[in-house]
Amino acid sequence: MTGTYDIILRNGRVMDPETGFDAVCDLAISGDRIAKIGSIEGTAAREIDATGLIVAPGFLDLHAHGQSVAADRMQAFDGVTTTLELEVGALPVAGWYERQAKIPRALNYGTAAAWIFGRKAAFGAIELDADVHPIDQMGAGSEDMRWSTEAADADQTAQIVAHVRRGLDEGAIGIGLPNGYAPGAGVKEMADICDLAFEYGTPTFTHIAYLSNIDPQSSVDSYVRLIGLAGATGAHMHICHLNSTSLMDIERVVELVAKAQEQGLPVTTEAYPYGTGATVVSAGFFMDPDFTKRTGSDYSNIELIHNHHRFTGREDMRAARESAPTDLVMWHFLDVDANDEHRRLLDLSVTYPGGSIASDAMPWIDEDGRIYEGLDWPLPEQLSAHPRSSGTFTRFLREHVRERGTMPLMDALAKCTILPGKVIEGCAPQIASKVRLQEGCDADIVVFDIDTLTDKADFTAMNRPSEGVRHLMVGGEFVISDGVLNTKAAPGRPVRRTAQ
Repeated sequence: MTGTYDIILRNGRVMDPETGFDAVCDLAISGDRIAKIGSIEGTAAREIDATGLIVAPGFLDLHAHGQSVAADRMQAFDGVTTTLELEVGALPVAGWYERQAKIPRALNYGTAAAWIFGRKAAFGAIELDADVHPIDQMGAGSEDMRWSTEAADADQTAQIVAHVRRGLDEGAIGIGLPNGYAPGAGVKEMADICDLAFEYGTPTFTHIAYLSNIDPQSSVDSYVRLIGLAGATGAHMHICHLNSTSLMDIERVVELVAKAQEQGLPVTTEAYPYGTGATVVSAGFFMDPDFTKRTGSDYSNIELIHNHHRFTGREDMRAARESAPTDLVMWHFLDVDANDEHRRLLDLSVTYPGGSIASDAMPWIDEDGRIYEGLDWPLPEQLSAHPRSSGTFTRFLREHVRERGTMPLMDALAKCTILPGKVIEGCAPQIASKVRLQEGCDADIVVFDIDTLTDKADFTAMNRPSEGVRHLMVGGEFVISDGVLNTKAAPGRPVRRTAQ
């Protein structure tokens, strides 16, 4: 069969992680869809020689807080075509999608319903406002932390559930449940939220309640609690950043998750390949009087992102959170370069069978701590975020496929595409065609050179794009072509929950 197509990729190594298809062949695109895979005799408006390159589904990031043009562009060089804010989420959800539709988004986008914002609103700590960036909303309400430390009464719980329900009705992809920022939330409230998730057939995206190596309220305690909620309510509990919330208990919590999955419980997880996390300076767990004892981490391991200040102690951190509660910090909790045991623990989370890779990418901020929403490219030198905002997927593939060989390329690609896709396609079926490289699927495609693919960002220069992605298409439109960003490209489209 011959035909005329818009684009033909010639002689690339075409890989589809769902079916295991792996062959050197051609791939043709018509409009926003993959038209044909195989030996193609037709012609196209543009033909690309992909000899020696990998042709794969674009990567799906379930956990990305950037949600801006700058964030999209950096993640495009990381091979990402769909970037979702699911751990925290947004409220109001309809307003969030309306705001994103006015931004020239390069990548597909979407959000969960933000349980924690519903909680803050029920406690009177914030007014829900779609124009406030979710990360700024995370830092808001630090003047009165009852929303974080206290259990909700029956009326407050009803308000929280109503806020989240409205978000789901407005198209939210599940429920963002960062319990670690409000550990005072009781099991009754959690069970009600999980009942809601089960009712809507949609996951919760959970940050575990406690960060501690010791009981009571250890990381192990948190995992047992989440697994129990999955069993008791039937809700799909997707556990965020297995690497950064388990501290020194990664090995034990991996065993717990595996046992839960063996029993058929709806529990999934994700990780990113860094030993350093990031969050807002006002996160309540930093103020735990036993923080250093419980986490095994000194305050000097916590660093303000915008000026690299290392904290000297709890009071130094208290002053910072009172001065600017939305400032972002990095927490160097695992020293993987110098400590072989830390490296082994990180590997356990990143290579966990069936687990997804997800970046937890932070927004880009200026030297005054404000979130950058400009359109400059390259990104201004003074901006910072976290290296994972630039290089999560390329770092994972470089380290675990090319350099260390911990897994085959096909298995690694599955962790970036079909595995995260399966987490949400039950409630957001449109994602199914974005994580597969098959005829009729969306032309959300990454073409990269596995021999040169690498992250370039580090903690001294976070805004260096990754290298090795030669072409990246979203809906058949080039965001990256011949390794160069198309700054005019804005093909990103919303991904929403669909009523079942």
